[in-house]
Amino acid sequence: MSEGMEQMTFFDRAASEPLAARLRPLELSDYVGQSHLLGKGKVLRRLIENDQVTSMIFWGPPGVGKTTLAQIIAKSTRSSFIEFSAVTSGIKDIRTVMQQAEDNRRLGMRTIVFVDEIHRFNKAQQDAFLPFVEKGSITLIGATTENPSFEINGALLSRCKVFVLKALSPEDLVKLINRAVRDPRGFGGQKLSMDDGVADTIAGFANGDARVALSTLEMVVLNGDLKPDGTIVVTREILEQCISKKSLLYDKKGEEHYNLISALHKSMRNSDPDAAVYWLARMLEAGEDPLYIARRVTRFASEDVGLADSRALEVAVAAYQACHFIGMPECSVHLTHAVIYMALAPKSNAMEAAYFAARDDAVSQLAEPVPLHLRNAPTRLMTELEYGKGYQYAHDYEGHITKMKCLPPSLEGKEYYVPSDQGNEVRYAARLAQIKAWKKE
Repeated sequence: MSEGMEQMTFFDRAASEPLAARLRPLELSDYVGQSHLLGKGKVLRRLIENDQVTSMIFWGPPGVGKTTLAQIIAKSTRSSFIEFSAVTSGIKDIRTVMQQAEDNRRLGMRTIVFVDEIHRFNKAQQDAFLPFVEKGSITLIGATTENPSFEINGALLSRCKVFVLKALSPEDLVKLINRAVRDPRGFGGQKLSMDDGVADTIAGFANGDARVALSTLEMVVLNGDLKPDGTIVVTREILEQCISKKSLLYDKKGEEHYNLISALHKSMRNSDPDAAVYWLARMLEAGEDPLYIARRVTRFASEDVGLADSRALEVAVAAYQACHFIGMPECSVHLTHAVIYMALAPKSNAMEAAYFAARDDAVSQLAEPVPLHLRNAPTRLMTELEYGKGYQYAHDYEGHITKMKCLPPSLEGKEYYVPSDQGNEVRYAARLAQIKAWKKE
């Protein structure tokens, strides 16, 4: 009876852990994602397999497996693993950990110190690691969601190899979800029936984050319909109720995704701010990545507005940065700002038309040499070969302009940029006409 009670207590304790914690992979072969680093023959995999791990920084978004990878490395290299968070630790904690690492070293044991959110440490705290990293007392693995170039001291960063971890693909997340359904540590010991498309929808909703994917799966299973035979049925309706957004059930990779972004783009192009904001809301409330929308708006700023209002590109880039800084739901207002600006801005497709026309000529004449007068001549030989001969430095001439031709002879006279009669482009058109008239004279 006592043994049975102990077992029940153990299983209850295991089941009480979040699904993501229960399914944390223990071996490199079970790790999902980051094939650019961990695929066969890739650099990080070789370092781990050859037991040549040095101090490193994992830079990537949340939920992509930074902590898990550090734990796998420690296990693979037979090292002592010490983990702590930069959010709750101070210099005193660092010194305690370093002393423990020194004790391990004297016993002939290597120590991997994993610091989650290392960018939250201030300069003094980061400096506290330096001497121990330098003399090899520890192998430091830091995890950060921020750019290490700006958030980690140069002295410490120079002693660490930076590996960029990517958001998990929908395919990676579906693989994790299916594993959770089969694995005894997940729901493998239960009768589970899920509607087609539930795993794909959860993967899309998770937006590259494994923790979000597994937490959502756990929530929908716990809220599934329990049948008399013990089967738990998870329907799309249950998934919809759990995430409280019916519109989330559109496939981010499917036709509706492209229909919505097309509707947004064309509404802005047709100067309809009301329709543009409506389609924006449809996408955001469906769980679309705000950065994806911000990238499309940035493209629009040059493709459909261009020089008619160059401020449009500045607004679009600022909106992208704001979305990156604060995320949803707060960044919805920044995207609204940008979308309405684009809709009301004067329109010109001259940038796109100019590039496509130039591209066609460039592709058809890839072997066309650069005229000698436009080439640099950094060496004596190049000077003797007349590189740069006849070049006219515009700033030395009245009006800062010369008659020098800059297109290859075969394309002389070609015009790619044709200004529209919209917004500020009227002014640029006048300037261009003035330049061409001067050169013709």
